[in-house]
This record gives sequence, C-alpha cells and structure tokens, in this order.
Amino acid sequence: MIDREQVHKVALLSRLELTPEEEEQFTTQLGNILDYVQQLSELDVSDVLPTTRAIDVSNVTREDKLQPYPNRDAILDSAPEQEGEFFKVPKILNSEE
Repeated sequence: MIDREQVHKVALLSRLELTPEEEEQFTTQLGNILDYVQQLSELDVSDVLPTTRAIDVSNVTREDKLQPYPNRDAILDSAPEQEGEFFKVPKILNSEE
C-alpha cells in the first residue's frame, strides 16, 4: 500500500533525515497502520453514535447553594475601592470614553 519512495518523500517534506534502514522500517510500520485503517473502514458503524470519548466520563460536582456571607461589610472593607454596597472595578469596555 505504501512504498519506500513515498516514505522518502514524506521524510523530505517533513525535513527528516532518515537512514535507509529507517526508511525500510517506517515503510513496514506505516503499511501496517494503513492496513489497519483499511480494516476499520470496512466496519459498519451506521448504528454507532458519534462520540468524543470511548468511555463515558462525568465530573463529580455538587449543587450550588446560595449562602449569604454573614459579614458583608468585612468583605467590602477589604476591597481597594467600593461604591455603596458594591465593589468598584476599573472600566474595561469602551475605555476610550
């Protein structure tokens, strides 16, 4: 399926310096990979749903519960700037105004 000349060409395009032994080794290895891909393409996967992972992965999370901090003034007092009951932060949008 793939010959040594194709491996040599890919090596040149990739700027890899391969010895003749390495070219022969990669010819065999790449041929085996392409044969395996060919086998996979023969499978009927029409009933298989697309997926991003082979196994189901889920993150363990907890439910967020609103719990007001009892000493809000202590938090505001620690801020560099405040405006009333809010933190005052630098404007980042429309900064040319």
